[in-house]
Amino acid sequence: MTVKACVPYPHSCLRTAAAPVSQITDEVRAIWRDMVETMDAMPGYGLAAVQIEIALQLAVVDCSDQRGQAILMANPTVLHASGQFREHEEASPNLPGVSAVVLRPRAVTVRFLNAENQIEERDFVNLWATSVQHQIDHLSGKMYFDHLSAVKRKMLLARSEKLRKRQ
Repeated sequence: MTVKACVPYPHSCLRTAAAPVSQITDEVRAIWRDMVETMDAMPGYGLAAVQIEIALQLAVVDCSDQRGQAILMANPTVLHASGQFREHEEASPNLPGVSAVVLRPRAVTVRFLNAENQIEERDFVNLWATSVQHQIDHLSGKMYFDHLSAVKRKMLLARSEKLRKRQ
């Protein structure tokens, strides 16, 4: 297992929809292992493959109190989202040093291909739902700040650029 570097925004991989995975192979399992290792090495609750420059619809999520409960997903799709929403402060290792409060559905039902090469449908609530939706956005070429108003998005990106130039 290897901790991978996250590509910096505005890398094109972060703004391009990822390719679907036709089946779970040993190569896909190896990518998932690296993704879990990378996720566990940083603060955060999930990781999409595009964040480490792998243009495949692969995501991992672990919102458990004690890591080790990662859910491995290929081709995740939201089937149903609740009408109740929750706010959560979101960030990304691809855009370090900044974050924003994003409003997302409190619960979602997601269909994905699991590690056993089976189609699975699972319900996620609260932080798990937020993280899954955040990863699915990444796989579609979207970032969390795309949910902000144009003014807030511009301010966040300007603040990020200022921080980047200081380093």
